[in-house]
Amino acid sequence: MTGPANPGLLSGLLVVEIAQFLAGPSAALRLGDLGARVIKVERKGAGDICRSLYLSDTAVAGDSTLFHAINRNKESIAADLKDPADLAFVDRLLARADVVIHNFRPGVAERLGIGVEALRARHPRLIVGTISGYGEAGPWASLPGQDLLAQALSGVMWLNGSAGDGPVPVGLSVGDMLAGHVLVEGVLAALVRRGITGEGAHIATSLLEALVDFQFEVLTTYLNDGRRPPQRAAVDNAHAYLAAPYGVYRTADGHLALAMTPLPRLAALLDFELPGGDAGFASRDAVKESIAARLAEGTNARWMEYLRADDIWCAPVLDWESLLVTEAFDRLDLLQTIGRPGAQLETTRSPLRIDGTRPAAARGAPAVGEHDAAIRKEFGAA
Repeated sequence: MTGPANPGLLSGLLVVEIAQFLAGPSAALRLGDLGARVIKVERKGAGDICRSLYLSDTAVAGDSTLFHAINRNKESIAADLKDPADLAFVDRLLARADVVIHNFRPGVAERLGIGVEALRARHPRLIVGTISGYGEAGPWASLPGQDLLAQALSGVMWLNGSAGDGPVPVGLSVGDMLAGHVLVEGVLAALVRRGITGEGAHIATSLLEALVDFQFEVLTTYLNDGRRPPQRAAVDNAHAYLAAPYGVYRTADGHLALAMTPLPRLAALLDFELPGGDAGFASRDAVKESIAARLAEGTNARWMEYLRADDIWCAPVLDWESLLVTEAFDRLDLLQTIGRPGAQLETTRSPLRIDGTRPAAARGAPAVGEHDAAIRKEFGAA
């Protein structure tokens, strides 16, 4: 299903993206979904390294599906930022831009003359958005800003899996995606202030900051609970700080998620006894063992019908194949087909609805330098 044209809340704004991999490009993607024009500055030749960062052996028109997913609806110019002529043109582009997003390694942008201070001095209305791995200074600043490594350093891996497991990473580039969202939040706030005062801003975040913020609920508990480390349940853990029944349980034909439910009520429905009548946190593993044994006796459909009839908070665990054929998913209209000459693929759409309309844009990710000639002419290349 193809939705109507992009409502364009940010129509008329120009975003220049000098970033690669995931975090910076994901932020520019969100701004583009909201109607901004996004011009991606890539290295001559190979372009964004993400073009060859494969999640599988699937590629479309020579670029990874990951690149297509995160760079839709953008224009591309190719430039060598060590070439004075190319650098001068990029700076002319920035003089007309509203936002620039970059994720250079520490010190690189400054050596090129496009560091934050230099840009803000030359272009005082410009909003500069930067994403690093672990901040711009300190002992971790020069470490690779890669998602799995950031997850490892952030503590988030110790919240996943059950007590007997080692650290379990989140199975997505969650730090990159969250950092992109955080940066967009700051950029939008800076645009509001600029509309009032005319002043630009520097908005900065990092993978580590985004991942720490991601844990703000449980980290706050830790900081105010004697700094006792979280204890993952030994049985079907889903949240280290929540008592039974919170977890994911195997059934006869799948898995079922159980959220917060008064245990005496659930025990009566599932016909098991609470240990010593105790429904507290201390009995979590024993209670969850009883729940697991009972749920294993029936199918997902049976338990869903039985438990939901009594208003128990539960849901079947769906894989993508099952999710995509549900009426609920279809009604949200979250998929779109995008393309460029020689490349067409199906991907997601913006998760926002604006006045009832979901932004959509059929233009796919660009080839390296695809719009180079037109943009250089438009912005007055020498």
